[in-house]
Amino acid sequence: MNVYTTDKIRNVVLLGHGGCGKTSLVEAMAYLAGMTTRMGKVSDGNTISDYDKEETKRLFSINTSVVPIIWEDTKINILDTPGYFDFIGEVEEAVSAADAAIIVISGKSGIEVGTRKAWEICEKYKLPRMVFVTDMDIDEASYRQVVEDLQGLYGKRIAPFHLPIREDGKFVGYVNVLQQRGKRWKEDGTVEKTDVPDYSKENLDICREALMEAVAETSEEFMDRYFGGEEFSEDEIRQALRVNVADGSIVPVLMGSNILARGIYTLMVDIVKYLPSPEKRACAGINAKTNEVYNADYDFSKTKSAYVWKTIADPFIGKYSLIKVNSGVLKTDDVLYNHHKDTEEKIGKLYVIRGNKPEEVKELHAGDIGALAKLNSATTTDSLSVKANPILYIRTAISTPYTCKRYKAKNKGDEDKISQALQKLMLEDQTLKTVNDSENGQTLLYGMGDQHLDVVVSKLAERYKVEIELSRPKVAFRETIRKKADVEYKYKKQSGGHGQYGHVKMTFEPSGDLETPYVFDQCVVGGAVPKNYFPAVEKGVQEAVLKGPMAAYPVVGVKAVLYDGSYHPVDSSEMAFKVATVQAFKKGFMEASPILLEPIASLKVIVPDKYTGDIMGDLNKRRGRVLGMNPVDGGYQEIVADIPTMELYGYNTDLRSMTGGNGTFSYEFARYEQAPSDIQEKEVASRASKLESGEE
Repeated sequence: MNVYTTDKIRNVVLLGHGGCGKTSLVEAMAYLAGMTTRMGKVSDGNTISDYDKEETKRLFSINTSVVPIIWEDTKINILDTPGYFDFIGEVEEAVSAADAAIIVISGKSGIEVGTRKAWEICEKYKLPRMVFVTDMDIDEASYRQVVEDLQGLYGKRIAPFHLPIREDGKFVGYVNVLQQRGKRWKEDGTVEKTDVPDYSKENLDICREALMEAVAETSEEFMDRYFGGEEFSEDEIRQALRVNVADGSIVPVLMGSNILARGIYTLMVDIVKYLPSPEKRACAGINAKTNEVYNADYDFSKTKSAYVWKTIADPFIGKYSLIKVNSGVLKTDDVLYNHHKDTEEKIGKLYVIRGNKPEEVKELHAGDIGALAKLNSATTTDSLSVKANPILYIRTAISTPYTCKRYKAKNKGDEDKISQALQKLMLEDQTLKTVNDSENGQTLLYGMGDQHLDVVVSKLAERYKVEIELSRPKVAFRETIRKKADVEYKYKKQSGGHGQYGHVKMTFEPSGDLETPYVFDQCVVGGAVPKNYFPAVEKGVQEAVLKGPMAAYPVVGVKAVLYDGSYHPVDSSEMAFKVATVQAFKKGFMEASPILLEPIASLKVIVPDKYTGDIMGDLNKRRGRVLGMNPVDGGYQEIVADIPTMELYGYNTDLRSMTGGNGTFSYEFARYEQAPSDIQEKEVASRASKLESGEE
């Protein structure tokens, strides 16, 4: 592939709701640019950007893929992202590498939850954007409705560039709002001029007015001229649009049909014309030596630096670190320094990735997106630079996973293979996390939702030939006591020769500190138990609190006091006193009004105003206590509640169905509280049966 300079590069991320047509839009663009001889279909599993076996099987995007499209003398790096919320990490990575966005909306489905989320992401990262309305070849598609809804949500920033022309229900052309001219598609895909249909004239006036208003709001001079009834020239309009699309104050709306590849030519022309090249975008890092701000700004004349925005770790094509060059020009065999890992690596060959096919290039200029193969230490969000000038860029904030399941190997002996395979998947996917919960004897897998975890299970089986099964995680209950008990236990064993003898009298009571398992004290007088056996007694307590007598959960908040006992000069031993203490603990614990404590999480749920009643009702059913509500930007409310951790299982799925995908939540462990008696009884009974059957 040729080398492209910074001004001839556009990095554009495609965002939108799942199924709105992002991947088929990439196909139409690639076809029109002459990259392919026929368009692939998602339903046939033969598209450029959905190359993963999981994607072709499930018929939706799971990973972000890069498709560089050459349009005349410009390279447009298209980043095709998944629309489903379980794969939001892929979107966040892609947005960090993009300089502009196209929000794709299906003309048939209209504005969906994913559309709003796409807009919010663009606002967060201050990305200039366009809206492309697909499915215009379908009868029920309503471009006008989409534009009206967008204007209702986002106001005068929305500027429709086109209107559809239909004849006999067919999508045959469009009206250019700026030029006020009609265009009709010919058989070969080019356009010819046509009259503006009568039915479009009223709409054209409304859209033209909206466009002129948007242009007028860009400067005081334009505003005065607009209110003075002056017309703007086409050149003035285009110049104003260039400036204001680039700073996000105008959002053009275009339309077309992916399947017929109509409207795509205009889209590509407008991407090059209106969306900024990297040189028009700011980019700053910190010099690790001087702690000063380093304004890279995609300047090819500055020292080399790059940012790893994504990692591909495929067993078939190998490991690639996808980078964006933030300054300088990268060349084959350059040596780059990774300050995070304190390592230097020779980068060897440079690549650009098209879908899953790497293509070699001689050099990558500032602002371009490429790939480096087999970097040993680099991981996603690392910065690369030269050792003399070590630059650190802000790491992309990736969503935290809160959906958790326990996993086990289906085949014994596969544990190491599974662990290695998961490490590779976690290299690729920053929203995947494993936790070894040794206290409860379980390994946990965290993801963004049930679908995400299902895909992980499939990938393990398909790519790495190992199988795991997912189940509900065990909740980390605790055991404690509420009263004081006074017990004694004599351990006596005679078996010829030396016997065993240990005798303790102890009290057990609440220590008042649920953070620590136990407090040990002694007040033995007169040497009833010699001092050298005190450590053995404490060791007995230490061992006993690991698995409580009620349900074998860890014990907390117990004060154990040794106050009397007896010993045998020959038969007593540390072992005997330890055993006597363990038995005394069990007996005393059960006499001291034992209870189960359950973990309580502090939960935050962010939902649109209209869902707050449903959410609070559902939290009450889950034994949650709503502590308050705080208004959040965009008509959202943050609901803060305390909720038992065991009630959070499956919450992600329920929240999405209650809010149509609009709700998000996060939680963290807060404290332990006494479990209600019915929960305690159930847990003790089920735990007993599991311990008997050896499942635990």
